[in-house]
Amino acid sequence: MGTRGARDVRGVSTGWKFRVKILHVYKDYFPVVGGIENHIKLLAEAQAARGHDVTVLVTSLNARAHREKMNGVRAMFASRLFNLSSAPFSLEMFARLREIETDIAHLHSPYPFGEMANYFFGRARATVLTYHSDIVRQKFLGALYTPFLYRVLARVNTIIATSPNYVQSSRVLREWQAKCVVVPLAVPHPPAPSPQNVLPKILERGGDLLFVGRLRYYKGVNYLLEALTLLPDARLTIVGTGPMERAWKHLAETLGVSQRVTWAGEVRDDELPAYYEACDIFVLPCSERSEAFGAVQLEAMRAGKPVVSCDVDTGVAWVNQNEITGLVAPPKNPRALAEAITRLLRDDALRHKFGAAGRLRIEQEFTVEKMVDGVMRVYERAVSGN
Repeated sequence: MGTRGARDVRGVSTGWKFRVKILHVYKDYFPVVGGIENHIKLLAEAQAARGHDVTVLVTSLNARAHREKMNGVRAMFASRLFNLSSAPFSLEMFARLREIETDIAHLHSPYPFGEMANYFFGRARATVLTYHSDIVRQKFLGALYTPFLYRVLARVNTIIATSPNYVQSSRVLREWQAKCVVVPLAVPHPPAPSPQNVLPKILERGGDLLFVGRLRYYKGVNYLLEALTLLPDARLTIVGTGPMERAWKHLAETLGVSQRVTWAGEVRDDELPAYYEACDIFVLPCSERSEAFGAVQLEAMRAGKPVVSCDVDTGVAWVNQNEITGLVAPPKNPRALAEAITRLLRDDALRHKFGAAGRLRIEQEFTVEKMVDGVMRVYERAVSGN
């Protein structure tokens, strides 16, 4: 496959002497937004920018298949027949994997049907799997799939874990430590701010907390709302939508804190940096292991903001280092969450210290360039058999 460190005709480091064909396999891709979807988009576009031939094979949101070329990435959307426990099934995905010849198949787990399709029909020279998370909530499906997952993991050349903590805490990865290589997720450079951007007035008064993310059960926003009852001078802005939005808005009303909560909904990428800039503390009150990394913390740290997060025995507390880039509280504990927030709200110097340390950690550990370099090294070893 050639040697690393060469440059393509534009003078951009490709990481390989020859153009590599890369196939990413997962259930969804942009415009679907989520932690794994965002990571695949960032990685695929960065690889394409380095001159590689990059394809993403995912399912369509309906029964109609289509293809698009987006920012140098060929996106193939296979027709979706049905969903089983949040996993879309597509017969066409099996057919496409039988047809596509590629150097690297890069699976993103958990997605059982994609992993099965590649296992039976994939034609790649080497296969790499990023293990983003255990199957947490769908316990019955997880129990059924685990034996086959072990067959998949036995066959892939390398397993990428996003943090060393997850290798140790995952009941699955503990069995495959010898095949694991840690390549953390990354945060891109922030987009240029929108000149028309106008933030809610509540963000202009100081003492503000910020949460950003899909409103899903494991994000733990309910515990943050309960903590707000112990923080009479704090205001909270929540950016994002999701299945728990209605229930959590009702909870805010019930707790009597709704007047201090702003529900910003979906926010454009060019507006989001201003929300981070305006807040005092970013809070990720995650409550379950489904929050495997907490990539949104990287955005807050890039903005120089201290983070308060919860230790759910995943990579979250590895990203936000306790007493270095922020504070880490036990999960599902509103009082502990409130105490951590209170400590930071009362200490400007500590907030600035943690914020500066977070920005430095981003520059040293979580750049796109470092992530892509790490992934490409994994590819090279996989193809060479090392």
